[in-house]
Amino acid sequence: MEENIIQKIRNSKLRGRGGGNFETWIKWDLVKKSLEKDKYIICNGAEGELDVSKDGYILDNYLEDVVSGILIAINEVDAKKAYFYLRSDYYLKYKSALASLIKDKPIIIFEKPNIGYIGGEETTICEIIEGKSGMPRIKPPYLTEKGLFGCPTLINNIETFYCVNRISKDEYSGERFYSLSGDIKNKGVFVFQEDTSIEEILRRTDNYPSFDFFVQSGGGASGEFLLPEDISISVFGIGSIIVFNRQTTDIYSLIEKIMEFFHRGNCDKCVPCREGSFMIYEMAKNRKINHKKMEEIIYSLENSSFCALGKSIAIPLKSIFKKILKDGKNKI
Repeated sequence: MEENIIQKIRNSKLRGRGGGNFETWIKWDLVKKSLEKDKYIICNGAEGELDVSKDGYILDNYLEDVVSGILIAINEVDAKKAYFYLRSDYYLKYKSALASLIKDKPIIIFEKPNIGYIGGEETTICEIIEGKSGMPRIKPPYLTEKGLFGCPTLINNIETFYCVNRISKDEYSGERFYSLSGDIKNKGVFVFQEDTSIEEILRRTDNYPSFDFFVQSGGGASGEFLLPEDISISVFGIGSIIVFNRQTTDIYSLIEKIMEFFHRGNCDKCVPCREGSFMIYEMAKNRKINHKKMEEIIYSLENSSFCALGKSIAIPLKSIFKKILKDGKNKI
């Protein structure tokens, strides 16, 4: 007896490629087993992280494969319809090609409003598609139980649906896409096995620096900062590696860029995220970091933020102070 697609996904050990790293098969199985009449699929193409472009690369080169992955999901979980949720520039660029591929299939192409990073958070996406303001919901209930229009909803990243299509054809072997940028000569999107170390990726793409450097891995804003001695590990989170020249990078400017991104991209719903991101942004902008205050804000973000966006702000900040500033080479 031929194994079904959920079993194939389980055997492949595929995890979501949008940053959450959750086992893909579990989401699919929960939605499939739901007894609710109406179910929905969302393909998340918001791709909002700074300097990350792997989903755009997939849309450029494998659009049909992504659509096929969505159709597999619709059939497998018996969904009423799917929404292909795209940030504005992707929506404008691909809507015609998508319309040609979709034709009469139950997939709606939906443009993400210009509300910043929070517009890619999964519960916020449901609110937006329902015609509400871009605010996240409290979890639980999780989307697999009560998502779009109050129905069980399967949401996965563009790359995840691409991988599902390959899994269905027995063409997947654990590879993933990596967006490489920063102070390197060969910028772009590359494919390696998911257990490939950051160091090996840099060397094999001829991007390993000859100068003192550090990297941000797993996200363009929310990723963790690592030193050369730390990069024997694989990427956790979003497939992103950004290289920084340690001697020429202004740490104040780096923190300011990250915190401006989070400040402009949050929903303003909760105080830790709204006020905390602004306060750190102002510190960096004014070139005056109050370390005690910073620690208090980070603690509040980690423990009191309403959704994952606020919690993710702590990751780059903590690693900057723990790694990049620990030996005195960079000062703030």
